[in-house]
Amino acid sequence: GKILGLIGQNGAGKTTTFRLILNFLTQDSGSVLWNGQPLNEKEYNIIGYLPEERGLYPKITIEDQLIYFASLRGKTKKEIEPKIDFWMEKFQVKGKKTDKVKSLSKGNQQKVQLIATLIHEPKLIILDEPFSGLDPVNAELLKDGIIELKNQGSCVIFSSHNMDNVEKICDHLVMLKNGRMVLDGQVHEIRQQFGRTKLFLESPLSVEEVAATAGVKEAHLRQDGVLEATLENAEVGKVLFDKATANGYIPMFNQQPPTLEEIFKMKVGGQDE
Repeated sequence: GKILGLIGQNGAGKTTTFRLILNFLTQDSGSVLWNGQPLNEKEYNIIGYLPEERGLYPKITIEDQLIYFASLRGKTKKEIEPKIDFWMEKFQVKGKKTDKVKSLSKGNQQKVQLIATLIHEPKLIILDEPFSGLDPVNAELLKDGIIELKNQGSCVIFSSHNMDNVEKICDHLVMLKNGRMVLDGQVHEIRQQFGRTKLFLESPLSVEEVAATAGVKEAHLRQDGVLEATLENAEVGKVLFDKATANGYIPMFNQQPPTLEEIFKMKVGGQDE
């Protein structure tokens, strides 16, 4: 399986892309292909979809709800019942499967909706802002779940405003701006394209000395005592390395590509459209 992250500002076209894949909307041009062929009505059962706007039946039990959603995808109660226990344990849903959804916290309701998305073992899983509203512990559980689905052979496409999550679990990244693709590639390759322009330094050099060096765009001292600088190009790092090591050993000199969040701001800006 593979994990694809779809990122962009609000209004960039992420949800619209999902709706086109699901045939909720018809594209003006182009085509949506799965394994080289257009999806037909029967093949839509291979898809699991978690919309950004969550929706469950509050007065129905978790078990009945999950069995019902799976039946819409052609699965029987006998097939689904063991999987309910597995996924409730996997996502640490606090409650019994005989509990009504309305008795659950918002976070646990979100987990139930996620289980409904994947319990029929779809080959393609589309998650629209799945991390929205999750605390760090539950976000980590979700990341583990997504990786497990990938390892089982499913393809996962998800959108997120959290660049850290995208960077950690995605094999591939597509960045949209105004409905057009502005970046497409493997996450680590995209970062490397921008060069090692982030510098982390512990040395006798002051912030003022680093900032005054030609080719340094910005420099500041972090709370942990590490000096962080943004360079115009990676070669500026050699100049700073020579300066910093003029008197011998320094504890840290680390050049990295910009983070995905920094690349996002460079490519599409930091403001919502």
